[in-house]
Amino acid sequence: MAFDQMKMLNDLRKAQKELKKQKVVVAAGGDDDENPQVEVTINGELKIESVKIDPEQVDLEDIEELEHNIEIAMRDGMQKAQEIAAEKMKPLMGGLGNLGM
Repeated sequence: MAFDQMKMLNDLRKAQKELKKQKVVVAAGGDDDENPQVEVTINGELKIESVKIDPEQVDLEDIEELEHNIEIAMRDGMQKAQEIAAEKMKPLMGGLGNLGM
């Protein structure tokens, strides 16, 4: 493998490690931005790290609202994490076609 190809693979691995450290936190529902009903944390590898639910913001008579807010937070968090990952990997992906794999 040529030196530039090895360097590119090393850069790709480094970027993947950095993405793992990236965190996206998305909140949904609740009375205001400081007291969300649901908060989801997703890393740059698109893995959910945590889901927090404020029990004071949950109406047991309206579980559908809680479910909806969880869906919103997860969807928006995944979208933001994908955008971060795409932006981070974009400069590296162009040269991968030259690896002969």
